[in-house]
Amino acid sequence: MADGSQADGAQRPSDSETGLTATEAAKRLAQFGENALAEHHVSTLRRLLRFFMGPIPAMIEAAAVLSAIVGHWADFSVIMAMLFVNAGVGFWQEWKADNAIALLQKRLAPGARVCRDGKWEDLPARQVVPGDLVMLSLGNIVPADVKLVGDGILSVDQSALTGESLPVDKKAGDVAYSGSIARQGEVTAIVVSTGMNTYFGKTAHLVEQAGNVSHFQRAVLRIGNFLIIVTVALVCFIAIVSLFRHDPIIDTFQFAMVLTIASIPVALPAVLSVTMAVGAERLARMKAVVSHLVAIEEMAGMDLLCTDKTGTLTLNQLTLGEAEPVAGVDAATLLEAAALASNTASPDAIDSAVITAAGTSPAPAHLVKFTPFDPVVKRTEATVERDGRTFSVAKGAPQVIVDLCGLTGAARDGVSAAIEAAGTKGYRALGVARNDGQGWHYLGMLTLFDPPRPDSASTIAAARSMGIDFKMITGDHEAIARQIAGKLDLGQNIVVADTIFGKDAPADTLSAIEKADGFARVFPEHKFAIVKALQGAGHIVGMTGDGVNDAPALRQADVGIAVSGATDAARAAADLVLTEPGLSVITRAIEEARRIFERMTGYAIYRISETIRVLLFMTASILLYNFYPVTAIMVVLLALLNDVPIMMIAYDNAPSAPKAVRWDMVRVLSVAAVLGIFGVIVSFSVFLFVRDYLGLPAAIVQSVVFLKLLVAGHMTIYLTRNKGPFWERPWPSWKLVVPCELAQAIGTITVVYGWFMAPTGWGLAAMVWGFALAEFVAASFLKWGVYKLLGRVVRAS
Repeated sequence: MADGSQADGAQRPSDSETGLTATEAAKRLAQFGENALAEHHVSTLRRLLRFFMGPIPAMIEAAAVLSAIVGHWADFSVIMAMLFVNAGVGFWQEWKADNAIALLQKRLAPGARVCRDGKWEDLPARQVVPGDLVMLSLGNIVPADVKLVGDGILSVDQSALTGESLPVDKKAGDVAYSGSIARQGEVTAIVVSTGMNTYFGKTAHLVEQAGNVSHFQRAVLRIGNFLIIVTVALVCFIAIVSLFRHDPIIDTFQFAMVLTIASIPVALPAVLSVTMAVGAERLARMKAVVSHLVAIEEMAGMDLLCTDKTGTLTLNQLTLGEAEPVAGVDAATLLEAAALASNTASPDAIDSAVITAAGTSPAPAHLVKFTPFDPVVKRTEATVERDGRTFSVAKGAPQVIVDLCGLTGAARDGVSAAIEAAGTKGYRALGVARNDGQGWHYLGMLTLFDPPRPDSASTIAAARSMGIDFKMITGDHEAIARQIAGKLDLGQNIVVADTIFGKDAPADTLSAIEKADGFARVFPEHKFAIVKALQGAGHIVGMTGDGVNDAPALRQADVGIAVSGATDAARAAADLVLTEPGLSVITRAIEEARRIFERMTGYAIYRISETIRVLLFMTASILLYNFYPVTAIMVVLLALLNDVPIMMIAYDNAPSAPKAVRWDMVRVLSVAAVLGIFGVIVSFSVFLFVRDYLGLPAAIVQSVVFLKLLVAGHMTIYLTRNKGPFWERPWPSWKLVVPCELAQAIGTITVVYGWFMAPTGWGLAAMVWGFALAEFVAASFLKWGVYKLLGRVVRAS
């Protein structure tokens, strides 16, 4: 993965002997730049200003200007507050998202042991250049992509970069990646790539490229644009007709502006953002921290979850399988010999698994000599003394131990068959031998694997019952992937990444990706490409992971989920960060996300239906009867008394859909249009009743119409919060009911006693409430019927 152009131009044979001179290093630093990830800074002000641009912000800003022009300062203050709340929430989300690159940067080595001018010195890793000779030993973070030289051997942990669950042995000529950690050995190496040209840097570049516009953001724009177009068209129509009738220009202009202000969805982004923010608090109590609010809506519609294996589905902790001793040897003896051949002072992953499984030996032994694992001979060996007797034990690659013991014929074939059987199951095998002074004797074989988390299988089953499919993505070998997939019932169609993205890739790559149950031997760019391809096929894709190698895919996914113990880079790239081990919290988070989605859908239908109801009624009244049914101040009061209490929909009770849910704009607009038009019909009934039948003065008629629009408007939110009749559970939360009813009470008292308008008295107010309640019941059955009709249409199609 090292960049060839950089490496070829930097490396010379002499570099491996004495390193670079300070002069040559300075030239290369100027040529290739610092060994750091490129950061593209955008000023805070410029980043903030982006949230004041776009269709909805532009209309909100226009509404604020118009409010100032007509002198409605209270309305101006509310609109500006909404504008800054929207911008502030969006800015905070983006600022947190952009930390991904910064946290990737932190993972790079802070320093390096470099040979300059023939002398070894410690330098900041940023100053390492291609061609530098560096020293790597136990615990070092590899400072750049390096090629090993000399006779040394290095075992490196690159699980966070590639997803491989076991340390990888590197010898002369192999490349060790920047950011990986040296676990054993000491070697010298030549730097071949630095900065963004390293394997690590290319991963960071993918993180920069990742990202897409969420379905939630697109839905808000569509709803906002629809309301804006309807509002502007009808208001312009009213203004043109009024001018033809020679109405006073100033009065016409003022009313048109106030009507525009009241109808533009000023509170739409704020209500939806607050709804998600409240949901995020609930998820936090479930041990799931939301870093990008829009991901909550995406999670409600997620139908496919791509999941990393190591550390996500599995414990990332090597565990011994069943011991397989030869005839005449018991399992305890086999385990004890393997434990004695392990490094207890500084155990690696394999040694730790063996020591843990063996437990405490009943007869302590004194270690005389220990030879650590050497990737060349591929075994460890120890000489121990117990009860005055000295003997040796060894463990390592089974083939090596077989050769050590000199097995031949049937014995050798039997071991080979056992090794092959373990390999097909995804197990790593260890051979164990003992020498009591009369030659080496083969004791048997141990198998090692990274076990699934205890809750992985149940979580996958629960998520599938909610309509979510799974695909496992891992850097491990396909045999290991199949073994884990079998234990978790994920399917056995595990595809090697190179067969999808390599030279022999199928013509229909997307079909191959969709049919696969999982992918093995993947690199970060493969994970990124898999997620992007599935998104292109119309899926709302989730991605779980914990390593640096998962960061690009986490950022690209509609819902990126960093599991407990994830690297800083993975957490920064993710939308949701789990703070307790396992995936079980995901199913609870999905349920909560679907409830939040229902709240947002209910509000969207309410907002559209109210705009249709108010605008159509006013437009028809002015055109047909040359009568302004409400005054400008009534319009402002209506907007204030409607939007402020409706913010509490974020705390409403809501059902959780059994399957993934998405924004269905046909359904939203259909239900909203039916409710809005029905509201227009009832509003006209009230208007004509009090004007023509009761013969009330125009000022009283306007007060009655105002109260009707207010009371019926608040009742509409009780209709749109579910798909069934109004009595269907879950019932509205008191946190929604109290502010809505309080706003209705304030509006009623205002009308009864004539604050800002002509007084109606309690009799007319009671009549309006009667009309509104009758409308509420009738509209509930009407809405129920519309949903049933839409359901039949969907099933028929």
